[in-house]
Amino acid sequence: MVVIPETPKGANNSLFLNKLKAISPSNSYPSSPVPSSPIIHKFSYSMMEETIENAEIIINKWALNSSPASLFDQRKEAKEFLNSVKNLRRAMHFLVSEHRASNKLVTAQNLMQIAMKRLEKELCTILSAHRGQLDPESVSGLSSDDSSKFYDEETDSDEEINLAGESIAKVEREGANAMSDLKSIADCMISAGYGQEFFKIYKIIRKSIVDEALYLLGVEKFRASQIQKMNKENLDNLIKNWMNSVKIAIKTLFSGEKTLCDLVFSASESLRVSSFYEITKEGAMNLFRFPESVAKTKKSPLRIFRLMELHEAISNLWPEIELIFNSESTSGIKMLAFSSLQKLGESVRSILSEFQSTTQKDSSKNQILGGGIHPLTRIAMTYISSLADYSLILSDILSDSPPFKNYTKLPESYFESPNSDDNSVTQQASVCFAWLILVLLCKLDSKAKLYKDVSLSYLFLANNLQFIIQNVCTTRLKIVLGEDWILKHIKKLKQYALNYETMAWNKVFSSLPQKPYQELSADAIEECFQKFNAAFLETYKKQKSWVVLDGKLRDELKLSIARKLVPAYREFCEVYLVGMSGVRNLEMVVRFSPDDLGNYLSDLFHGAASSDSLSSSSSLSSISQGCIPKCNQKLVSV
Repeated sequence: MVVIPETPKGANNSLFLNKLKAISPSNSYPSSPVPSSPIIHKFSYSMMEETIENAEIIINKWALNSSPASLFDQRKEAKEFLNSVKNLRRAMHFLVSEHRASNKLVTAQNLMQIAMKRLEKELCTILSAHRGQLDPESVSGLSSDDSSKFYDEETDSDEEINLAGESIAKVEREGANAMSDLKSIADCMISAGYGQEFFKIYKIIRKSIVDEALYLLGVEKFRASQIQKMNKENLDNLIKNWMNSVKIAIKTLFSGEKTLCDLVFSASESLRVSSFYEITKEGAMNLFRFPESVAKTKKSPLRIFRLMELHEAISNLWPEIELIFNSESTSGIKMLAFSSLQKLGESVRSILSEFQSTTQKDSSKNQILGGGIHPLTRIAMTYISSLADYSLILSDILSDSPPFKNYTKLPESYFESPNSDDNSVTQQASVCFAWLILVLLCKLDSKAKLYKDVSLSYLFLANNLQFIIQNVCTTRLKIVLGEDWILKHIKKLKQYALNYETMAWNKVFSSLPQKPYQELSADAIEECFQKFNAAFLETYKKQKSWVVLDGKLRDELKLSIARKLVPAYREFCEVYLVGMSGVRNLEMVVRFSPDDLGNYLSDLFHGAASSDSLSSSSSLSSISQGCIPKCNQKLVSV
């Protein structure tokens, strides 16, 4: 039967028994195996007594009521103190194994408790005194940034440079010493069975530092209902701040804290993992819960840009997130970050799908005066070209699943990029934008049918397609969609222009006699001129109010009409005017000279009123309200 020595007066019996178990060979620090028989013999009882006596001198010197000074301010004495605790632990191992009934065990245990109290105080002192120097990332960043700053600035003397360098070196030494001291205390307390006591103090202080840092970064705990009620400006400011904060939090704060935990708790895998989790879980959860809550807010068309920026921020940091939160205990944090990515992606796809649906369902019946640019075209293309600036992250989001129902996959040849070296251009973004423009073109086709004059409907289509092509060519859409897309639609534009010309001017062209010319009487010639005059005036008056806003397209249309009409009319005049030399009031019959036709044509397509002055009941008009972020405020003037 083993006799347990009497505990000191006032001591907690259960605590004493627990610590005996902690320092027993079966529960000792992994690197301290149960002493073998030869070692036990060598470590004699007299040597054990001497060890305890030596430890008593050093430990009592630094008892809490004996010295208010900091032990670790004296590097040499701190080393002696830690060695004495280590030797005391070995002596206690010996007593527990060979002389458990010895009163020396009680003495040793009392000394161990005194030593642990001192180390707990030193732990608090070091953690509090070096709050700003215990992040390895910060220490490294301070060194490189400040040294370059000092050496780049103009200084009055070499002495100032030397003083600056010494100041930086001092900060580095203090930080390194603090980390080394923490590790030494942790190793000592863990091996003595006081790992939980160390852990509790360390967690409380370090967690307060991390929480304070996150608060200063603007990371707060928001309920989903709070975010739902925020106005656009406040929410945008929070999102911008979050994107700046998350980089610092992941790359510096959490990364540095994990490095510190790995170093300090290298003696205990379980404490290493638990400490990092307990210190960072609340702040990390608040950090990654925010973008998930934003993803659940009302899905307005303009919100998509912020959602993509949030998605991009997390995606760019994902390798670091996986590396930092790589344990089983921190897997919940990593899963929350992943869930935020998924929710953001779903919201982006939902907004794109809604945008397509809104375009398809646009029910405005207003005819644009003169066949000009429809407000739906302006709004939609401004939005799509803004999306193109996010083509890389959008492709990443769309790679999981397409955003559109009844989606028709377009052939790859439709999206041949002019720059194959541009890695940011991907098939997913190309197909997305091409599909949205195709939906817009289909809607414009239906709106063209509102015009009773078929020729005006073709002019309307030509105007709007020209605007779309111009928008593509002057934005990032040119890279995303490629030259092949542009050439195909230019060909379509030319067909619209040809159809307009044929339908609008066919009556004028057909009013002139066909070749070869036949001999006609003066009355027949006069009738031909009158027929031409009537057809030309009717067409001119009708089209004078029509509009082509793009100068190049306007000139091309005029030139094409003139090339077909003026030479034919000139030749007609040259052939038949000779036979009308005796006709009275000839100027009433031949109202236009060939040169006059060119002057009349030059007046066409400027419009009686700008199509911009007309309002639209387009259901997409809400997209134009508010500001598209940063460089995305693109509206091509044509």
